[in-house]
Amino acid sequence: MSISDLQIIATVTAFIAFVSIAWWAYSPNNKKRFEEDAQLALDDELVSSLAANSRNKDKK
Repeated sequence: MSISDLQIIATVTAFIAFVSIAWWAYSPNNKKRFEEDAQLALDDELVSSLAANSRNKDKK
């Protein structure tokens, strides 16, 4: 097995990993989860409650 064979195997493996991650990210099954995660930064109630909880932890 030569170095070019190892490079081919590494390239094919990286391509398969890329396609797998892209498929997972754009899968319709994950759409709702990703939309909810995207809204976390905009949810003021959740952010303020998390901030209050972290301040309470500091006082303990």
